[in-house]
Amino acid sequence: MIYDFLIIRFGEIALKGKNKKRFVLRLEDDVRDKLSRFPKADIKRHFDDIEIQLNGEDAGRILPILQKIFGIQNISSAIKVDNNLEAMKKGVLRIANEETSARTFKIAARRKDKRFPIHGSELNQELGSFVLKNCDRMTVDVHHPDLTLRVEVGYHETRIYGHEYEGAGGLPVGTSGKVLLLLSGGIDSPVAGYLLARRGASIEAIYFQSPPYTSDRAKQKVIDLSKKIQSFGGTFRLHLVPFTHAQIAIRDTVPEDYRITIMRRMMFRIAEKAADRFGCLALSTGESLGQVASQTLESMNTINQVTALPVLRPLIAMDKIDIARIAKQIDTYDISIRPYEDCCTLFLPKAPKTRPDRIHAARFEKYLGVDQLVQEAVGGIETLTITQDETEDAFSGLL
Repeated sequence: MIYDFLIIRFGEIALKGKNKKRFVLRLEDDVRDKLSRFPKADIKRHFDDIEIQLNGEDAGRILPILQKIFGIQNISSAIKVDNNLEAMKKGVLRIANEETSARTFKIAARRKDKRFPIHGSELNQELGSFVLKNCDRMTVDVHHPDLTLRVEVGYHETRIYGHEYEGAGGLPVGTSGKVLLLLSGGIDSPVAGYLLARRGASIEAIYFQSPPYTSDRAKQKVIDLSKKIQSFGGTFRLHLVPFTHAQIAIRDTVPEDYRITIMRRMMFRIAEKAADRFGCLALSTGESLGQVASQTLESMNTINQVTALPVLRPLIAMDKIDIARIAKQIDTYDISIRPYEDCCTLFLPKAPKTRPDRIHAARFEKYLGVDQLVQEAVGGIETLTITQDETEDAFSGLL
C-alpha cells in the first residue's frame, strides 16, 4: 500500500460529552496494546481521531487487527501532501491508481484553513478533472462512488483519504465494568460474551466441568472458545469449576423433571460467589427466550431467585439462526459444534419441567446440602489466564 498513515474515527464515543476523554484514552491503550508487534507504527491521539503513522509498517497487516477493536467506527487510509494545488493533484491521482478495484469516484474537499485561496467546490472540480484526464478506468459518480477521495486542507499540510474500512463499533472493552459469563461449549454463550464485550464490558468466564463424565476435549473446546473471545478484548480469565459432586447429588436427590432447574440454580449460586471474588458486577448467560426448557420465563424466574446480581442475557430475543450467524462471523461456530459433551448435556431428563415453581424448587434443595456443595465448588476453582501472545504456553501444562 502507498499510504502514509491510518486514521481511526470514533462512533458512539463521540457522544460521551465530558466522559469522552476516558473512553478515548481506553481506546488508545487498546490500539497500542494490539499494535505492539509493529514497533515502527507511531500512534497519536487527537480530539476527534487517532492517527497511526505507518513509517514503513504494512497497513495490510495492521488493518484487520484494528477492525476487531471495539470503539472504532471506521478507519481511513491516507497520505499527506504539501498545501499547494499541484501536490494535491499528484496525491489524488496516486490514490486513484492505487485503488485498482474502484471504477467510479468523487472528490470531497474542505478547507480547515480558510486562508487557502481555492474554495472547496473549486477544488472538487480541479482535482476531479485531473483524475479523469489521467486515470482512464475512472468515471465520476457523485451519488454512489466506489471511491471517495476526501481532501482536507489543514494549516500546515493537506490530508488525502482513500478507502474507508468499517470498524467493529461499540465501546472500548473495560469502559462498562466487569461481567462474569457462564460459558458452555455451545453456540450461544460465546456470542453473548462477544456482544457484551462490544458494549464495553470486561469479560471473565466461568465453566462448569464434571470429570470423568466430561472429557479433556470438552475442556479444550471451551479454552479454544475463550481464545476467540479474548481476541476482541484484552486479557481474559477462564475459571474452571469442579461440578461433578453437585451434579451427582442433584441426579440422586431431585425428581427428574426438576433436575435442570436445580442445576441452573446451583450454577447461579456458585457464579455469584465467584463474581464477588473476582470483582464482577453482573452475571451473563447465552439464554434465548423459549429455546429450551430452562429458558422459559417461568424457568428464568425460578432460577433468578437464588442470586441478587443482575443477570444479563444479550441473546434473549434472538432466533437461533441469528445467533449462529454471529457465531460464524466471530469464528466460534466451528468450535462450538465439536461433538464433546459438557456438564449441561449430562443426566438430561426426558421431560424437563418447563414451568417450574419456586416453592417446589426450594423444597427439593433442602435435601441437597446446597451450602456445602457451593462452598466445595467455589473452593476448587482453577483459573487460566489467556493473553494475546502467551495463550499456547499458558495451557500446555494444564491439559
